[in-house]
Amino acid sequence: MRRRIQILIGTIGIATQLIGADQVAVNSARTSSREVIAEREPIKPLPLTVNADPRKVALGEKLFHEKMLSQNNTVSCASCHNLKKGGVDGRPRSVGMTGDIVDFNSPTVFNSGFNFKQFWDGRANTLEEQVEGPVTAAAEMGSNWNEVLRKLRASPEYVKAFNAVYTGGVQRDNVKDAIATFERSLITPNARFDRYLRGDRTAISDVEKRGYSKFKSLGCVSCHQGVNVGGNMFETFGATVEYFVGSTTNKADLGRFNVTGREADKYVFKVPGLRNVALTAPYFHDGSAETLEEAVQAMGRYQLGRPLSQEDVDDLVSFLKTLTGEYQGRPL
Repeated sequence: MRRRIQILIGTIGIATQLIGADQVAVNSARTSSREVIAEREPIKPLPLTVNADPRKVALGEKLFHEKMLSQNNTVSCASCHNLKKGGVDGRPRSVGMTGDIVDFNSPTVFNSGFNFKQFWDGRANTLEEQVEGPVTAAAEMGSNWNEVLRKLRASPEYVKAFNAVYTGGVQRDNVKDAIATFERSLITPNARFDRYLRGDRTAISDVEKRGYSKFKSLGCVSCHQGVNVGGNMFETFGATVEYFVGSTTNKADLGRFNVTGREADKYVFKVPGLRNVALTAPYFHDGSAETLEEAVQAMGRYQLGRPLSQEDVDDLVSFLKTLTGEYQGRPL
């Protein structure tokens, strides 16, 4: 009897081990399935968090909304990059401190830390360099650093905040660093498509999956890929069909040519990231496409060299809407 019990216990132990091994295999397969979706795709999910000094983020957020950065104290960074409107202002082209229309449509500030260059023409290599542009541009904030620093140093609140974070206190580079640090914190993770990439196959619908399949098969993904679904290369606007017919009267239309002076860079722009694109109308550097549907149709014609059917447009737009994420845990 004792031997039978020992054999039985041993058999149960082996069975338990086998069940445990099978469960590990199942869990491993599930994990592998989750990993494979992201690993095999040209688009990668946004990180759920970023490392940033919270003191710099808080100071940068205050500066981002500070109108004293403009010459007449009327506009701030947030005036053109409204965090409640997808990080844009919803205008074809933005309006500066004196009511003048600026040259470009304001791109979203969300996820801008993942762009390889800043501005449509890529003239800034970093977010710190980008801060320089609007502050001193006559049509935007129209100020200068001596004036900006004078105003900030006259504020006991800012002096205290800068001294608590930076050894040098209120200095030009520290202002730029704080704003850039805040902007790098403006990530919008946990979009439905990101959840799909992380293994939740129910996060997007069959129609949205079909739209993503077309996004790849039609060639959209050749320019819009990576963690920001773009923002990591330059491309000619009108790669297959000329977009700018004849000579343009708008200098901004020359794109990267204005930076390099190279003939080959005429009409070349940084490819925009498509994160939260459903919220950032109107589209393109000149704001010429009022709706996402119009933008998709234009891309089919000018970049892919083919007309898109209404079904194609609808499917692609359905997919693009899955790229809308969350900011600070709340849906945009």
